[in-house]
Amino acid sequence: MGEPWRDRARRAVEWNWRLRATGDARPHYVICGRDALAYYVAKALLETELPAGGARVTVVVPERYRVTGPDVAGLRGVRVVRSDRLDVPTFQAAGLAGASGLALLHQDDVGNLHAALCAQAVDDEVRQVLRMFNNTLADGVRTLLKARVEVLSDAEMAAPAFVAAALGEVDPTHFQHRDRTLRVARRADVREQDVVCGLADLSDPQRVRLLPADQSTADLVLAEATGQPPGTEVAARRLVRARRRRRPVAVTVRAIRGFATRKIGIAVMLVLGLIAVLGALISQAEDVSQLEAIYLTLVTTLSGADPDTTKPPDAQIMQVVLNLAGLALIPLITAVVVDGIVNARLALHTGRLQSEHSGHVVVVGLGNVGTRVMAQLREYDVEVVAIDKNPEPRGATLARQLEVPLIVGDAALPETLEAAAIRDCQALVVVSTDDVANLEAALAARDVREDLRVVLRLFDGDFAERVEEAFGIGVSRSVSYLAAPAFTGALTERAVIVTIPVGRHALPVAEVPVAAGSELDGRPLSAASRDGQVRLIARTPAGGGRTIWRDLDPRQVIFAGDRLTVVARRAGLDWLTRQCAPPAPPAPPARPVPTSRSGALPRAASPPTPGAPNVPPSGGGVLPGQPADRPGPVPAAPAGNGGPPTDPVPEDGGPARRPDGTGQPG
Repeated sequence: MGEPWRDRARRAVEWNWRLRATGDARPHYVICGRDALAYYVAKALLETELPAGGARVTVVVPERYRVTGPDVAGLRGVRVVRSDRLDVPTFQAAGLAGASGLALLHQDDVGNLHAALCAQAVDDEVRQVLRMFNNTLADGVRTLLKARVEVLSDAEMAAPAFVAAALGEVDPTHFQHRDRTLRVARRADVREQDVVCGLADLSDPQRVRLLPADQSTADLVLAEATGQPPGTEVAARRLVRARRRRRPVAVTVRAIRGFATRKIGIAVMLVLGLIAVLGALISQAEDVSQLEAIYLTLVTTLSGADPDTTKPPDAQIMQVVLNLAGLALIPLITAVVVDGIVNARLALHTGRLQSEHSGHVVVVGLGNVGTRVMAQLREYDVEVVAIDKNPEPRGATLARQLEVPLIVGDAALPETLEAAAIRDCQALVVVSTDDVANLEAALAARDVREDLRVVLRLFDGDFAERVEEAFGIGVSRSVSYLAAPAFTGALTERAVIVTIPVGRHALPVAEVPVAAGSELDGRPLSAASRDGQVRLIARTPAGGGRTIWRDLDPRQVIFAGDRLTVVARRAGLDWLTRQCAPPAPPAPPARPVPTSRSGALPRAASPPTPGAPNVPPSGGGVLPGQPADRPGPVPAAPAGNGGPPTDPVPEDGGPARRPDGTGQPG
């Protein structure tokens, strides 16, 4: 039986990549991951127009894996290496030796550390960027690895955005750069003299304008921190004060309602009502005071009374009924006590929430992101209730330490949401790793309470946008999309200081050095800004002078060695990086093409036809001087802009094809 066409195509593509020309000046990056973060990092690298003409990206994915979001292996223009182990042979097959950077993006801290040690054995000079959740382990990684390493946590980056959305505030991003501490805030919450630049115009929620030309129209600004707490902290304090000011009567009623079941409560109320009515009738028949009537009623109900045949018939009947009510009341009181004790024990064992909670935040999914969200909310003293299908999720230990109730169950079921007191909560944050389960939980919560604030995590950005429009769910965010700029910046050694989330967009803050002979060398500061793309906020002169923040004259000249601090979109940051980069080296001179004795060009050395794929000639199938039983290297077509040679890939960015048409699609 012949070899399957998929295996033949994959071997053909891998062979083609293995025979790359050694003079390719483009940087090579290896990405190990399979989820949305790996997808967005690889996509950003492919879209980055570096001075050398782009980047080569190799993605290492397992042989078989479940796709829960954008598929990194489906990107056009990447080399795909399939391996279930990240070991030395895998990194050698991926061409890690001599690569510019390695990104280990699996959701396994120990596995990423082991892979980093294996990669160090292949190339101890390659720059490594690791994704880790455990902060203690992350601190130790920097001392274990000899190579240049950067350890980042996507959950830690994205958690503040979810917390702010749950409390109805803007993201509390704050950072320190040079001699200033900056934070993101609403313009109405800061003084005008503290505003550094405008970030976004939020007047139209359906069409957010980033970095508007008229900064006075920006509702969201980057301002200097002057000791005032961020909006998220203020909102949390307001919520805590409201919880403490709840009326004692309401708290008592909720406690009584949660102490026993509904049926037992109704029976107790009926018996007590009957006793009250009969007590009032006895007081009228006996012609006694109210205190004496209460005494007679209680004694008759709880202990009975001696029979008295001289009493009128109606008094005897009421006495008998009171005795029967007393017989019913004592077992009911016992049932209430036993039921309350059992409920309390079950609540401690299963994490089932009692109904006295109000104004809390319900977090669905205690994975990496959910655990960070829960911890930050508890830091603000906000009550949290957690829901997870797994009895022991990643954040279960921390939840017990913080005394956060953990409800084990499906958040899409009404009984699970009722157990979490969804009707009385402040917001619902759904951050599990399953888009379908997240959407089901959000819709089920909306069925219970229409005005509930829902913060939803979705991996696919386009899907998130359509969900917001179709179902009216307030906020939907992608953790990977928010964290990808920081990972990309660390991988390409860009000085990305922080990433500011604005809705479904991300604005990286970066410091870009100006190289000698670059496009911006000698030009005015106004050339470093673009409306809607790049906003210059600070300039550090060459030689380490004092950073200039507000006194930026657009007519000032940029010199080599200056460092420009900007807020930009990713495309704008790519543009600025090219403008500040040194000029590309001149292309090497073309070698003379040997001729045959007859003076004709050999077929293998014929100039390529523009637009045609660069493949070996069909006649011999080999290059001159190459053995006939082995395929030779494919010559690269000269770059059209005089730069370094490019790979023989189609114009659509897909992988190269062999002459027989085989090849693995990206």
